[in-house]
Formats: sequence, structure tokens, C-alpha cells
Amino acid sequence: MLQNELFNNIIRDSNAGYWKLYDNPEREVWSEKFYDNLGYEKEKVTTTIDYFLEHLLHQEDVELFRDNFFNYRCNTVHFRQHIKILTKKGEYKLFRCATNNELPVNIKSEISFIFFIEVKLDPEQNITKDNFYYKETAQMTATGSWYVDFAERKSFWDFETRRILEYPDDYIPSLKDSANYYAEDSRQQAADLFFNCAMVGTPFNTEIKMVTANNRIFWVRAIGKPVYNEDKEIIGIRGVFQDIDEIKRKELRLLKSIDIIASQNSRLFNFAHIVSHNLRSHTSNLSLLVQLIEDIDNPEEKIGLIKEIKQISYSLNTTIEHLNEIVAIHTNKDQQKKAIKFIDAFNLVTNGIGQMIAVSKTKFIIDFSDLEEINYISAYLESILLNLITNAIKYKHPDRDPVIRIRTYVNDDNKYLEISDNGIGIDMQLFKDKIFGMYKTFHYNKDAVGIGLFLTKNQVESLNGKITVDSEVDKGTTFTIEF
Repeated sequence: MLQNELFNNIIRDSNAGYWKLYDNPEREVWSEKFYDNLGYEKEKVTTTIDYFLEHLLHQEDVELFRDNFFNYRCNTVHFRQHIKILTKKGEYKLFRCATNNELPVNIKSEISFIFFIEVKLDPEQNITKDNFYYKETAQMTATGSWYVDFAERKSFWDFETRRILEYPDDYIPSLKDSANYYAEDSRQQAADLFFNCAMVGTPFNTEIKMVTANNRIFWVRAIGKPVYNEDKEIIGIRGVFQDIDEIKRKELRLLKSIDIIASQNSRLFNFAHIVSHNLRSHTSNLSLLVQLIEDIDNPEEKIGLIKEIKQISYSLNTTIEHLNEIVAIHTNKDQQKKAIKFIDAFNLVTNGIGQMIAVSKTKFIIDFSDLEEINYISAYLESILLNLITNAIKYKHPDRDPVIRIRTYVNDDNKYLEISDNGIGIDMQLFKDKIFGMYKTFHYNKDAVGIGLFLTKNQVESLNGKITVDSEVDKGTTFTIEF
């Protein structure tokens, strides 16, 4: 029995019968109410799915119910469906069948059930209404239906699928063209989902990018499940998909905004740390030295302490300059952008560090063909290129000359700049969360200050961009900037 007292109430109030399913199909149980509703005697009916499909269920409902039944038994995919069942009097009664999760209340049970609730309407009239509402619902929710037949090696689309994918009404979908219905970066995902569904019967419910006949890329919610034959073999896949492009893009923009806010908070934390820690350290040292000078009578000792004051003063001035640079970035972010050719910015930067490039024997491989120019603040783009190029040269591998690859590209309407090197790399496990921190260094280089990457990140993000890094020790580093 069910572990929920609501079960008896459901049976009594809805005039429902039920099937109780077990792992062993031979143990399937049909309830007394199910027999009563159809007028059959228990001894005259075989309680198996095969008998039900062949002798009791209306032919129009066999295929869909068989798919739903086996998906429920094999994959616990819950369903709800209207079906017509033959009674002992030779007429069909309309029932709404539903599984545990599809009922109006949550019935707790370790055993699977299918409930059959009689519908007190004319079957043909009800089915006609269902078809009407199906079409209306499909159009209003932008939901298309599709079916792939493995035996016939054919695909079938409904009217809404053709409309969403912008194909004409007479277009015949083809299995060999199926990859073309998905965005290039989603094709492997689609192939994996279909393979698992076709081979082992794994249903799917996912978000994926598709592409229309007019090459418009958009997001959909795709749901699919296997189709079974009488021998319980998978002979196809049936599914639906819904256009969720507007909602998904808003979600992605929101996530991007959250990332930017988190990054801004991190920058504020860094800024506050420098102000509260570094400046206080300098001023405390100055105060201490001044106190010592006042307390010491020996002129030579005073001169020595004054020299230390000069060094502290220099460090204090450097720290303030770094803080001014950060403030200047956010002060200047609203200045007028202009179209900048990447090759012009690259040439300007490399000409300025020509001696450094020559001495290090650095080789450049550049490709700006996919994205030749961008609207940006020229000083920022030049600073970004300068910092990343000089870092690649400073941290070159001792056993090889530096090779720096720079390219631009466009992916899904987003614009990117990628700078890769073959240097000593960064240990991402140790320093992944510190790479863009202020005064963070990762190599034993006497020239390392730890300000360049921090400023670069500030410049990129002040214009709502994003910078990421991928690196491997002894192999090199790649910085990717999304504008």
C-alpha cells in the first residue's frame, strides 16, 4: 500500500483505478477499481502491458502511451496523458492517466503507480479540443515538437518547429543535416545527448543553442525521450523544444553583471587594503624615524636615519602614484571612444619597446583578420597590449626564445583579444585567485612589482569587459580579453 493516506481519498473522490508496477513485469497489479470501470472480470484479462496495448487501448493512443510507459518504467520519466480504453461492452471510455508526480497531491511511495481517472466527456469531442488547445499552446509558448524515426531514418517536425527554425512549410528535415540545426559550439553537446538517448534510453532536458535557416543563433530548452516498439527496443526519439532566447540572454547578462560587481568589490577591497595597510605602514615608519631623530644627539646617526627617510618617502610616493593610476582609470572611463585598428595599436606598442624585443629575440605571430578594429579608449588598449607583451618577455622560458601569438576573433557576437606566450607559465593551482591582485607576484624576478596585471584588469573591467587567464608551468600563458 502507499505510504500516504491521501491515496484512498484520491481513489474514492476521482473514481480512479491504478496499476502498481514492479521491476519484474510479471508482478504488475491492476486495481479492482480499474476492472470495475471497464466492466471486466479479473480472470478474463491478462494484466500485462502487451495485452493492454494489443487488446484494450485505442490504436491512436498506443504509440504515445507505449513510449510514456517504458520511459516511466526504465527512466522514471513521469507523464500525464489522455487515452481511450475499450470496455467489455465494446465502447471506448476516455481516461486521464497520470503517474505519482503528476497527481494534484504528492503521494509518497517506493513503488511506481499509474492512475487511470475517468473523464466524463465524449472522447472524440475531448480529443478535438485537446488538439485545438495543443496548437494554441504551442504557438503562444513558442514550443515545437519533433520526432526522429531510426527505422525509416527520417525526421518529422510539427508546424511550430518549422516556424521557430524559419524553414518553409514544405521543408523536409533530414538526419544528415541535423548538425546544421545547432550552433557550432553546441553540436557536440547535441550529439552526446542524442547518442545517450538512442543507445541507453537516457532522456534529456537541457538548454542548448540552435540556428535557424537564416543563420540566427538562439537559445532553446530541449526535452527528449526514447520511443519504444512492442519488443521494448528503442526505435526513435521524440521531443519538444521551446524558444527561450530572450530569457536566456537576460540571464547571461545578469550573470555577467554579477561577475562585474564581484570584481568591482574585489578591486575596492584591494584599494582599501593598500590605503589602510601600505600607506599606514609608510607613515608609521616615518613617524618612528622622526621620533628617533629627535631622541638621538649623534649627528652621524641622524644622517643615516635621514637617508632611510628618503627611501620611505620614495616608497610612499610610488604607492600613491599606483593609487592615482587606479583612480584615473575610473575617472577616464567615460572619455570618448574611437575606432582603433589593432594593428596600429600593436605597432605603436612594439615600436616603443623595440630594444627589449630585439635583445630578447621575441617573435610575434599576429592575426587580426577576424576583428580588425574596435571602438575603445586608445590609451587603454595600448596599455593592455604593453603590459601583456612585456610580461611575456620578462617571464620568458630560459631554454627558448619568446614567441607571442596575438589574435582577435568574434564568437556569438562577442569580441575577443587573445595573447599567448611560450614562457615559464604560472602555477594556476597556487595562484589562480591572486593573479590579478595588487602587488601579487608569482616569479622570483627582481623587476616584478605586481601592479601591471592589476591595472590591466581595472582598465578592461572599467569598460564592462572581462579578462581571463589560462596557464601551465613550463609551457606558457594565455590571456583572453572579452570586450
